[in-house]
Amino acid sequence: MEASATAKYVKGSPQKARLVIDLIRGRKVEAALDILRFSGRRAAGPISKVLRSAIANAEQKSTMIDVDDLFVKEAYVDLGPTKWRFRTRPVPMGRAFRERRRQSHITIRVSDGES
Repeated sequence: MEASATAKYVKGSPQKARLVIDLIRGRKVEAALDILRFSGRRAAGPISKVLRSAIANAEQKSTMIDVDDLFVKEAYVDLGPTKWRFRTRPVPMGRAFRERRRQSHITIRVSDGES
């Protein structure tokens, strides 16, 4: 039995969030939550929230499911909309770049291994 959860428009770069997602993919849910709890990355908070939501969705789908048997089947981060700010940042050789504020879409799917 599978269940999934998605968070959209999360502040933060997808590249940085993928570093955290790669740590939990394929692991048991309890181990994944422990990794996220002690991770120093900023993206670990929203990812932990999405993982807890996926666990709750699995419990709602079936009351017979055991949370200890769940593992992270799929976890990925996609690029959301990029907001361009009008502030400029100095870069080498006298140039200036505009700031970009990136957003992410986080999706996590948990499964107990049974169809």
